[in-house]
Amino acid sequence: MTIKGKPIDEFTRCVHYHSELDVMAIKFKCCGEFYRCFDCHAETAGHPAEVWPRESWKEKAILCGRCQHILSIQQCLDCEDKCPFCGGDFNPRCSNHYHLYFEQNEEALPAGKAPEKK
Repeated sequence: MTIKGKPIDEFTRCVHYHSELDVMAIKFKCCGEFYRCFDCHAETAGHPAEVWPRESWKEKAILCGRCQHILSIQQCLDCEDKCPFCGGDFNPRCSNHYHLYFEQNEEALPAGKAPEKK
């Protein structure tokens, strides 16, 4: 599988996000391509990103960089920052960026996740 962006290792870490827990890539709604992060998409895609609407959250669009399983968006939002396949931890601060990837409203977010304030 091709993951676009500016890699630093095989676990989906990039020059923008590279902590031990930054091991997710996302398939962008706009182009159907996997990128390491929204900054990688912004710098290399050549088009604006689109957010995934709530009705598309069954789409398999989140790649675990550890085990290479692809989670649905809903699985990712419900997984409590841990891959349901390998048990590896995901960065809990990724929820700070949900507004860049996923439709934001109170009904659409998982329990305990507030929409990004603008």
